Amino acid sequence: MLVWFLPLFLVLLMIGLPVFFALLAAPGVLLWANGQERDLVLLYRNTYNGMDSFPLMAIPFFMLAGEMMNRGGITLRLVEFAQAMVGHFRAGLAQVNILSSMLFAGLSGSAVADTSALGSMLIPAMEKEGYTRRFAAAVTAASSVIGPIIPPSGIMIIYAYVMEQSVAALFLAGIVPGILVGTGLMVVTNMIARRTPETMPALKPRASWGEKGQASLKAFFPLLTPVIILGGILGGIFTPTEASAVAVAYAAVVSLFILKEMTWRDLPDVLGKAALISSVVLLLVGAALAFKTVVALSHAPEALAAFILSLSENPLLLLLLINLLLFIVGMFLDAGPAIIILGPILGPIFTSLGVDPVHFAIIMSVNLTVGLATPPMGLVLFVASSVSGERVETIARAILPFLAVEIFVIGLITYVPAISLAVPRFFGFL
Repeated sequence: MLVWFLPLFLVLLMIGLPVFFALLAAPGVLLWANGQERDLVLLYRNTYNGMDSFPLMAIPFFMLAGEMMNRGGITLRLVEFAQAMVGHFRAGLAQVNILSSMLFAGLSGSAVADTSALGSMLIPAMEKEGYTRRFAAAVTAASSVIGPIIPPSGIMIIYAYVMEQSVAALFLAGIVPGILVGTGLMVVTNMIARRTPETMPALKPRASWGEKGQASLKAFFPLLTPVIILGGILGGIFTPTEASAVAVAYAAVVSLFILKEMTWRDLPDVLGKAALISSVVLLLVGAALAFKTVVALSHAPEALAAFILSLSENPLLLLLLINLLLFIVGMFLDAGPAIIILGPILGPIFTSLGVDPVHFAIIMSVNLTVGLATPPMGLVLFVASSVSGERVETIARAILPFLAVEIFVIGLITYVPAISLAVPRFFGFL
């Protein structure tokens, strides 16, 4: 009877129940109906135990660092730096949007934070310059998925925690895929500008070396953030969790004392926003780990593994099928809960087939991250709609060319393992 937990979970989602409550209600109802009251108590106890973890402390710290950097004027300096570097390209401000997302990814690791922070600044600017609002919103939503791929990454911290992998190895493995996604989006934007030049503003003059130098100096301290985080982890100076606390301290120093665009009066609001976002993420992690308990009790992983292996013994074909599954799951379910639910089921299957655990982690993370921008339930689509005032359906149509290149990159990541594994292997993590 417990095998019905997943269909019931999907039904609860479709009728509009929040993911957190659906994750607990679906298995809870079935355990109660099955007379397993003892396991029902265990289910809700595991909700707390799932959050009570030292590695997961990195998530609220990185959220707080991102909020501080956004309030402290760091986002603006990243945009100015991107404008100086690529603003003269075809569809220059759209290219600035994408490059800013790549830079912002090294600070926050959150697609939602990226969409909100950069979208509120760049969507009105793009519209004022002559871009359509739907195109501006689509570029913002499509590029924001780079946030959880380039380190630091909240979902990779969750994956490492659930699957007992190295956070540092996953962080390093995400660098090249994230750059590939960003580069691919810039190429597509250039192609759209060439094919429909009448819909794009005129080319802007190239920034002088002096202007580039000035923009680089302004962005120097913000751009040091990912260097400090990764350098400290790779140098053995601090753990990923400690690195998140260092990121908060560095963001506070830069925002309060160097750039001086955040005041002490701003701190309560910044702390409140970071706490609210972090609580949502941690509650989802706790509920998803409790949900995972019922998954184990139902023996669904073994049944699913046997079914998948019965389809084919060719790992290349199975990877294609799993990519399709993950892509569909990503349309409806947030990346964090999806990783916790599906990671323990799918990870061991592909590890037994010879797929490197870190490689599979990146396949899964990138797939589910792209799902954040995929209709009908992609979370960043709704955030972009809120920021831009454009309807979700309109943004969904405009984002299709960008989704196509992101799916192409997923294929490259899947069938060329070196894209994910070269950097962590170089630093001795594999």
